[in-house]
Amino acid sequence: MLKKERHAYILHQVHLHNKVLSSTLCEEIKVSEDTIRRDLQELAEEGKLIKVHGGALSPSFSHVFSHTNGVYSQKQKMRIAQKAVQLIKDGMFVLTSGGTTIIELARMLPRQLKATFISGSIPAVLEYINHPNIEVIVIGDKISKNSKITVGLQAIAKIKELKADLCFLGVNAIDTERGVTDNDWDVVQIKKAMLESSAKVVCLSIAEKINTVQPIQVCGLDKIDILITELEPGTPLLQPYQKAGVTVL
Repeated sequence: MLKKERHAYILHQVHLHNKVLSSTLCEEIKVSEDTIRRDLQELAEEGKLIKVHGGALSPSFSHVFSHTNGVYSQKQKMRIAQKAVQLIKDGMFVLTSGGTTIIELARMLPRQLKATFISGSIPAVLEYINHPNIEVIVIGDKISKNSKITVGLQAIAKIKELKADLCFLGVNAIDTERGVTDNDWDVVQIKKAMLESSAKVVCLSIAEKINTVQPIQVCGLDKIDILITELEPGTPLLQPYQKAGVTVL
């Protein structure tokens, strides 16, 4: 694979999954760690990604605090948010993970909605507190600088004390065999706790993430009640998930 092709592949993976691991890139592209390290450094110097220990982050992590167009597939994520908002009713307790799709959901909440939102996502909480009628509960603990979400044993313990009506989970990757997967160990532990503390679990995923896999499993499809994408529910891509018992919106 030529350098230009490597860079294009790396950038697509970074934008799609928000974070990439150097070890995964080495395996997928079939090059050395030194080559990947140089590629990431060059792309970081060009401002196309954020280089971190062990991998890289999407620049969208720098944009979640503002209403810019720097978010990957923003129109698709806004469509997903429009569908997700319809599931929220007055009086509900809603638990949300982090991610750019969750931010779009937060920005689309109807002004008249009266509900309680619970999250450890710093960008999401900042959106929630601007809403005139919703109550906000922040899950506290150590903050992951990469994901901008609270992680750790204290955060997990607090989540386990809850029983939310809905859990909105931002998805990094999903397929029919392994279910929901991610590449951040600490965030996965938070998501697992959220699943167990919610009456209904709703996964939000752009279509590009369907049938993709990351190294760490969050849960199987049996733990998911609803999957929301920007596509129409009858799209062939989504039919295997419906056959597995997941409601697709």
